[in-house]
Amino acid sequence: MPADHHPLRAVLETVGPDSCPGQFNFHCHTLCSDGSLEPLALIRQASAKGLTQLSVTDHHSSASFQPMQDWLKQQRDLGETVPTLWSGMEISAILRGCLVHVLALGFEPAHRALAVYNHGDAAVGEALRAESVCEAIHEAGGLAILAHPGRYRVGFADLIDAAAELGFDGGEAWYDYDMQPRWSWSPVVCEAIDRRLKNLGLLRTCGTDSHGLDLEGR
Repeated sequence: MPADHHPLRAVLETVGPDSCPGQFNFHCHTLCSDGSLEPLALIRQASAKGLTQLSVTDHHSSASFQPMQDWLKQQRDLGETVPTLWSGMEISAILRGCLVHVLALGFEPAHRALAVYNHGDAAVGEALRAESVCEAIHEAGGLAILAHPGRYRVGFADLIDAAAELGFDGGEAWYDYDMQPRWSWSPVVCEAIDRRLKNLGLLRTCGTDSHGLDLEGR
């Protein structure tokens, strides 16, 4: 499926500063990488908190996706209202000579194009280049999102521009750079990132980047 017709696009086009953490979360982690929650504990919490759209983005692993999908189906069969879960993974890449993280969202979980990134460790060589990561995500039917653009040694403006040139679909606009106990987006940097992404016609996402026991914290 072409990235410009991806069904997740319609959801991401509604993302704003108030979407996270109560409605959407497109960046969080489980024990399948460096998080603290078991996958089923995370999806139960997300459902209890009333999230409507969710993606779990473990580093170089999509192992949490199927168990969570199975649980969600069981709950729907019981008539429960539960979040929509999109496949996700956080992939290391080199962009403008800088090590960055790329969120792969809404891809085919077992697609061969992402196999090199889906075994727990960062890729090496050609596969580590941001253009290779972006191409692999698109081949697997997903969207490529530049994670937390304001966290790197290269300025977010240069990185966002470079990502746009390579065909990235968007960037993580709403993020807690201050890493507060309860997630809250950082006004000055997030607003600047949002503007730059919007001016380039790119999607904007939000996420807590939770590694702990509470999805509303870092």
